[in-house]
Amino acid sequence: MTRVLFMLINMNIGGTEKALLNLLEEMPQDKYDITLLMLEKYGGFLNDIPEGVHIQYLRNYGDIKVLLNRPLLQTTMQLVINKRYKESIVMLGLYLWSKITRNQSSFFRYVLRNTPSLDTYYDVAVAFAGPMDFITYFIVKKVQATIKIQWIHFDISKIGFNMNFAKKYYPFFSRIFVVSEEGKEKLITQMPCLADKTTTFYNKIARKRILQQAEETQAFEDDFDGIRILTVGRLSEEKGQDLCIEACKLLRDEGYKFRWYCIGEGNYREICEERIHLYGIEFDFILLGAKQNPYPYMKACDIYVQASRHEGYCITLAEAKVFEKPIITTNFTGAKEQIQNVKHGCVVNCNATAIYKGVKEMLDTRLALGKEVN
Repeated sequence: MTRVLFMLINMNIGGTEKALLNLLEEMPQDKYDITLLMLEKYGGFLNDIPEGVHIQYLRNYGDIKVLLNRPLLQTTMQLVINKRYKESIVMLGLYLWSKITRNQSSFFRYVLRNTPSLDTYYDVAVAFAGPMDFITYFIVKKVQATIKIQWIHFDISKIGFNMNFAKKYYPFFSRIFVVSEEGKEKLITQMPCLADKTTTFYNKIARKRILQQAEETQAFEDDFDGIRILTVGRLSEEKGQDLCIEACKLLRDEGYKFRWYCIGEGNYREICEERIHLYGIEFDFILLGAKQNPYPYMKACDIYVQASRHEGYCITLAEAKVFEKPIITTNFTGAKEQIQNVKHGCVVNCNATAIYKGVKEMLDTRLALGKEVN
């Protein structure tokens, strides 16, 4: 039996986590002995981890997380205030060295100095939440495995990718998986030395399960009888809900009868709420919050819109395609690959006006077919 380790941050409701769950479902448990190592016990998908998967959590990560999230200079000053002078000198040295080398590997070595390597030897070890430098470092330095894989889920040109760190540690991996062809080309352009070991690995979706879950619950509970537009994604700047809100206002100003629903939760909620109120579209743009099962809404909507500023491979877009609804998506990395062969789909520029025009064209098409839209 092949022993496989996947390492990621947590099981938050997000695309990376969903991609892992879908992958785990396709791995026969009579062939693979799977361990999931997480940094923290957290997330709405925790209960969805398949039975038989071994779950571990990184010891003392609570203390490590504080150091990782706090600027090194601030940590140094706090140690001085607490009269821990020896530690403050070490931390100041790490701070200066990380500035000179432009990577944090020495800092990671310090915070993990009391963390032993994993006891188990694995056939395959995967830094799944990638790129995340801390997890990459841990897999390289603290895990023994015959094959090590680095997974890239995001557009490295958009997320502050640490090239110096990658050049030092990515060569230790046997394979680099990138979730779109365009994303792979961007990585190879930046790091040609990885060309021979870099492969496109599209995120998988569980089509059968998606269709089953779409029948489990009622979707929209209001009595609205017009066109329903849906957007799904964590409420954050990179997901572009603010662009949807502005596009919604432009459509409303033209008198179209529709309602735009947004599934997701996150630190961008307050900004979205303020903008919805500013435009006076509280009854037109509805924030539904997080839904562990968004598929009944995907099935019931009339138009699906993905307005992300950047993605690696958009899981929600792939899932929406299952229901064969008209789709408008912004032109993030991999979008054109995903929208191929979609009968009623278009890729637009990443701004509110372009999204508005794309949705307007869909609405006008429905009007031409004799369906009520205004």
